[in-house]
Amino acid sequence: MVRVALVGLGKMGASHLSIVNAHPLVKVTAVCDATGYVLDVLSKYTGLTVYSSFEEMLQADDIDALIVATPSRFHAPMVEAALKRGLHVFCEKPFCLDPADSIRLGELAEERGLVNQVGYHYRFVGAFQEMKRLLDAGAIGRVTHILAEAYGPVVLKPKGSTWRSQRAEGGGCLYDYAAHPLNLLNWCFGAPNGVGGSVVNKIFSRDSDDEVYSTLYFPDGVTAQLSVNWSDESYRKMSTKVSVWGTNGRISADRQECQVYLREAVAGAAGYSEGWNVRYTTELTDEVWFYVRGEEYSAQIDHFVQAVSGGAMETVSSFRSAAETDQILAMILADAERGPSTTRETPIERAPQARRFSLFGGKRARTAG
Repeated sequence: MVRVALVGLGKMGASHLSIVNAHPLVKVTAVCDATGYVLDVLSKYTGLTVYSSFEEMLQADDIDALIVATPSRFHAPMVEAALKRGLHVFCEKPFCLDPADSIRLGELAEERGLVNQVGYHYRFVGAFQEMKRLLDAGAIGRVTHILAEAYGPVVLKPKGSTWRSQRAEGGGCLYDYAAHPLNLLNWCFGAPNGVGGSVVNKIFSRDSDDEVYSTLYFPDGVTAQLSVNWSDESYRKMSTKVSVWGTNGRISADRQECQVYLREAVAGAAGYSEGWNVRYTTELTDEVWFYVRGEEYSAQIDHFVQAVSGGAMETVSSFRSAAETDQILAMILADAERGPSTTRETPIERAPQARRFSLFGGKRARTAG
């Protein structure tokens, strides 16, 4: 039985608590949050041991692993304290706002032989797993270009900010939304050599960004476009999609399905024929013991618990892999702050407008221009 404690009882923390508390191999021994009302309710109706002090909770001797679901700026110090106590750690994304912390904590976890995982749940979505499997099998030949997107209705008007939309607390759209498609790119293609043309722009927020666009340059001439906007009310909830073009076709995957077009059928993609093929997440996803929000959330917690229980340190979404994503986020931010490589001091003069002709053959009067 794995004895688990959890710190942070906001939206994600409450979801993780529900999932891990129902896991057959887990006993939740403690929870921690700064909100007294939440702790009172949990203590009264669940019997869980509650703490308002993280440091005090860490002193307990009945904890094997910790789930960190606090605002992002607390991740680094809390994860470090837990690792030094010899605890296995699952941390919500983004891992750390400073990539130097991400690298250092990844090394510390590995040195101490502790299971470490970051909550990039899209790696546990059946359609994205199928996309990676097909890419690894070379189904679409040599990859040439990628489009990674994420859109959703988080900030839709000027208003008071939350910790998610503050640069120093949560990192804004870049760290909260863009991290997801970037992490999928890292998972499938590794780290890019560089980024360019990055735009990190405010729409409604005062303290941080609401949209992010960038070009990523991978080895062998492969490029990727990143397009992310969390002020898009045309979406009911967050939608993440990755499209990949190759010499033998293309793959597009989101949470619902994996669409594959093949110019020619290949041995590495058994069951896929020439032309269009579709595999739905429902047929690509294993059942889970407990459902909250999506099977992928339970699957990632189970992956962590099984690693701790079985003594296997390596996870699908380790601190080391999350540090790679954090470094790319920092590169995009730095590139956006530098701005265009060249600027024109004076605007381009408009060329004289050519004489227009009517579709019916006659000359039209020249318009002012």
